[in-house]
Amino acid sequence: MLSYEAPLLELRNIEKSYSQQSWPGSKKFRAVRGVSLSIRRGETLGLVGESGCGKSTVGRMTARLLEPSAGELHYKGSDITDAGGRTLRQLRQEIQYVFQDPYTSLNPRFTVGRLLEEPLKYNRLGNRLKRKRDVLEMLDRIGLNASYRNRYPHELSGGQRQRVGIARALMMNPEFVVLDEPVSALDVSVQAQILNLLKSLQHELSLTYLFISHDLNVVHYVSDRVAVMYLGNIVEIADVHDLYDRPLHPYTQALVSSIPAERGAAKREQIILSGDLPDPTAHISGCPFRSRCLHAFERCESEMPGWSSVGEGHAVRCHLWEGKYASPEAAPVEILS
Repeated sequence: MLSYEAPLLELRNIEKSYSQQSWPGSKKFRAVRGVSLSIRRGETLGLVGESGCGKSTVGRMTARLLEPSAGELHYKGSDITDAGGRTLRQLRQEIQYVFQDPYTSLNPRFTVGRLLEEPLKYNRLGNRLKRKRDVLEMLDRIGLNASYRNRYPHELSGGQRQRVGIARALMMNPEFVVLDEPVSALDVSVQAQILNLLKSLQHELSLTYLFISHDLNVVHYVSDRVAVMYLGNIVEIADVHDLYDRPLHPYTQALVSSIPAERGAAKREQIILSGDLPDPTAHISGCPFRSRCLHAFERCESEMPGWSSVGEGHAVRCHLWEGKYASPEAAPVEILS
């Protein structure tokens, strides 16, 4: 897909906190810590990280399914952070969400036809005949024949249910779709079919994706750019090929090193992370990754790293790349290995 410079959607220092009640007081759990992302029209931005790092929370705030605790959300140049009423209703049509588990996100009492028609009825779009025609066209678009409109979710395979989940999100003709682990619950062979379907639909319908996953192989296949998330923070963002060929943050290096090498390619030495995850309810004074980092030094204990630009569109949040390490050529050899 061709991307354009003007961002379709922007997250500006978005945060999400939850209060945890405990005796004798309460603790604040910061699920997302000042995340800023810019997603250009027509591209797929992959968001990767370990389970529990805050990826899905970012996705749900992006689709306005969760309210951010702080920060701003901009769509088509307008601030939609506090949008409500008619404005929010219109946003619900333009920004859609595909959930990880299609079985729990589909009403088991509705047929496939009713599941796809319901968004149109709710928004009072078209008459009964046109809605039925739209449902049949969408079924054909996702590779299911007309007979599936009379089936129930429990009568479908996992891949078919996910196709219906994707179709339901596209019934409102959105511009932006959040895909939250859309293939993680599927067999590998079915994953490939769904990923190819998503790419085909993106090209056909001029869609923009935020693709959330912990599977780096999947993200590599579908994404134009990739943002790496750790403990509620974005630590690196780059073009997909640049990030996989030249990971800079120690956490990104560990993730990429776990990808099996392709046939004939040189094997990467796998990096095994040690140490414990910090307490997410505790105040983190320095780099949140320092307790597991092989290259941590004194500054990492007290100061949160800022962003360093290390090439066109490639930025990393690590003290190793600040100052004299601002260019890859000047970095220590072990950082690039």
